[in-house]
Amino acid sequence: MTFASGQQLTPPQRRRAVIAVTIGNGLEFYDFVTFAYFAIQIGHTFFPSVNAYLSLMGSLATFGAGFITRPIGAHVLGGYADRAGRKPAMLISMTMMGCGILLLALTPGYVRIGIAAPLIALTARLIQGFALGGEIGSATAYMLESAAEERRGMTISLQSISQSIAATIGAFVGLGLSLMLTKLQLDQFGWRIALILGAAIVPFALLIRSGLPETHDADAAQLTETVPFHSYRRVIGLGFLIIATGTIATYIFHYMATYGQNSIHLSSSVAFAGQTANNTIGIGAALLGGWLSDRIGRRWVMVVPQLGFLLAIVPCFVWLTTARSATAFIGANLILSLTSSVPYGAAYAAITESLPSVVRARAFALVYSIPVALFGGTTQLVVTWLLHVTGDPMSIAWYLTVVTGIGAVAMVAMKESAPVKLRLKEVACQL
Repeated sequence: MTFASGQQLTPPQRRRAVIAVTIGNGLEFYDFVTFAYFAIQIGHTFFPSVNAYLSLMGSLATFGAGFITRPIGAHVLGGYADRAGRKPAMLISMTMMGCGILLLALTPGYVRIGIAAPLIALTARLIQGFALGGEIGSATAYMLESAAEERRGMTISLQSISQSIAATIGAFVGLGLSLMLTKLQLDQFGWRIALILGAAIVPFALLIRSGLPETHDADAAQLTETVPFHSYRRVIGLGFLIIATGTIATYIFHYMATYGQNSIHLSSSVAFAGQTANNTIGIGAALLGGWLSDRIGRRWVMVVPQLGFLLAIVPCFVWLTTARSATAFIGANLILSLTSSVPYGAAYAAITESLPSVVRARAFALVYSIPVALFGGTTQLVVTWLLHVTGDPMSIAWYLTVVTGIGAVAMVAMKESAPVKLRLKEVACQL
């Protein structure tokens, strides 16, 4: 494969480049989603209240604010990646994420500095959102452009896998801290330790990324205006729906630690164990989806597991809400994560490779970030509100079922894009 510099890279060099991007991408997601695991503790720090519900809602609203700036970051840094290259855009997004996470972790609580505390926390989340919005397009485009044609699906599945790894590490950190610290210590400084761990790795990730080759020819950006929007608007529309439904499911899963403690009344250690199990199985499932999609095509690797997930949601939630045990909570999380993660091992590849290269970083970043901002940023607020007003722990299952059905329809409508299937189609046409 020839990179923008004209350099011919060997397969091991391409693998190292992809791994470097995956590590950086995972780190940014760790810094972003760990907030959700400690929503209760962060709420106590920045939004103290005698009403636990109001404190949690204040914390989740701050978490959701990080999604507001994601489309802005997608547009600005995604466009920069299409004009100047993937590498400089990824370096900027990583630096901004590190600054945002440090600002949040080091800000004193409301008790010490008053209203300035939640305002600074909100600013930190807005910075993080902007950075992550720009990261997703440039990193995913880089993965596609670095991969051999027959390994695109498995390579881009690392985008989803890096998120699952980051979420798993965050859950492990939460589990470890919950076991080592008292409830008061977790409120006072435990959550800060989890965030600072992520910030400490940022310099290392920047060093690795600075040595990457560039995959995008900046001169090709001049052709952007010759690519008509109607040629890829179908991909934009369906990709929007697929990412939106997947994002809602993902952030419901990120909420499971809080759900287990607040709605099922399990201990924090059991809740974090279920969260960890959910994230861990998702890693292997997404990799399996990417691997299968390189061999049998993207479309059915998305559709069949998505239907399995749709059918599993209600039974799994009935099990965990009636048994209210560690076995049920962890077991249900394993089943749901397995069936929901396989489709997205293929979905990212299907969307990304269907977009023209000269608009790929910005287009994918917007397709990803806009639905994430609209739906992912509100998911935890919505489910917390649903659980509060209905008093029914099953309300979250019905919400997830409707959303998953919409995603399944969009996956069915998505055209096949896997090179192996397209070549077979060409051969069949010639015959």
